Amino acid sequence: MLLTKENTTIGFVGTGVMGRSIVSHILKAGYKVAIYNRTKASAEELIHMGALWHDTVADLAAQSNVIISMVGYPKDVEEVYFGSNGIISNAKCGTYLVDMTTSSPDLAKKIYEESKAKGMYALDAPVSGGDIGAKEARLAIMVGGDEEVFNTIESIFKIVGKNIILQGRAGSGQHTKMCNQIAIASNMIGVCEAMAYAQKSGLDPEMVLKSIESGAAGSFSLTNLAPRMLANNFAPGFYVKHFIKDMTIALEAAEKMDLMTPGLKLAKSLYDQLAEQGEENSGTQVLYKLYLQREKL
Repeated sequence: MLLTKENTTIGFVGTGVMGRSIVSHILKAGYKVAIYNRTKASAEELIHMGALWHDTVADLAAQSNVIISMVGYPKDVEEVYFGSNGIISNAKCGTYLVDMTTSSPDLAKKIYEESKAKGMYALDAPVSGGDIGAKEARLAIMVGGDEEVFNTIESIFKIVGKNIILQGRAGSGQHTKMCNQIAIASNMIGVCEAMAYAQKSGLDPEMVLKSIESGAAGSFSLTNLAPRMLANNFAPGFYVKHFIKDMTIALEAAEKMDLMTPGLKLAKSLYDQLAEQGEENSGTQVLYKLYLQREKL
């Protein structure tokens, strides 16, 4: 089926930090968008923009022919997709399902198989780029599923993403996101240690950042998150609690593959410390606080 703005209603489940920006771009592109979120208050801005509110996932699923989800944890994905009030039980045959949550590769495969049995088409399509990437519509989108389904949905992905790649069969998008999170985990340690070293050695960390961010040490975290660290801005672009969730999924998948991941284990242990200190709702750049605490000892 060729999806056009005239024949498509996009249902979007989960209007959090990332979801709000994604929905706003889709609305501005001229699509009819139905939304559901556990708390309606966080969706009010989108409702004012023209999004159609639904009180349940079941109602949204019945009224949409493309359904995108971006929720918190694998257990939330399970709840949204399965059961009598879930998407798969209530969506119409021929509906396209896209889970953009960072979740388990095995769960992505389960969604694919059960939706296929009901005559629906599923993709797993986690993203990277954080709140900035979502606001600027330049997310990296990592997709798993069938090529013909990807080709049908790609025009919608292009509304919010710039780097959109079909990685392989169902679950491949989630495996790719795990690669992304593993790379970020160790990189965040390096960025924090570099900034702490600059400060401890008597340098101006902001001047050091200007020198190193465009060289071989350059990374998204260095350019976008190090300035927040130095400004003591730990507001979430991506929550610590969600990063811990992602690292847990990656560690479990790596263990199944008998793959050693010492950097990932270290990063998770540090973020676990932050969560124990009450920082689970801070942004991932709050890791710098551990180094500041050491500085004060």
